[in-house]
Amino acid sequence: MYRRALEGKEKAWDPEHTSTLDTVNNLGILYANQGKMAEAEAMYRRALEGYEKAWGPEHTSTLETVNNLGILYANQGKMAEAEAMYRRALEGKEKAWGPEHTSTLETVNNLGNLYAD
Repeated sequence: MYRRALEGKEKAWDPEHTSTLDTVNNLGILYANQGKMAEAEAMYRRALEGYEKAWGPEHTSTLETVNNLGILYANQGKMAEAEAMYRRALEGKEKAWGPEHTSTLETVNNLGNLYAD
């Protein structure tokens, strides 16, 4: 369904439209859940690049995708890459939402889990 939605949004809007990028990010989540790590990373990277262009590196949608990349890298055992993504997401979320926001705390938890492993 996400592929169908993506194809339609790319035609109706643009491959870099933020609504299209939301679907790209969702497709990355789906691929990650299916264990298709290379496909997931490609989708996350595409969404991240598009969000950075559209909204900038500190926008909350950008930061959510950064966090998703951290999760993906952690699941692949790429700890240095995961840590870099989590730290970037955490710094941005603390600025955007504050240290006690649930999304910020989710990233704190992800980073804690990484260090515990």
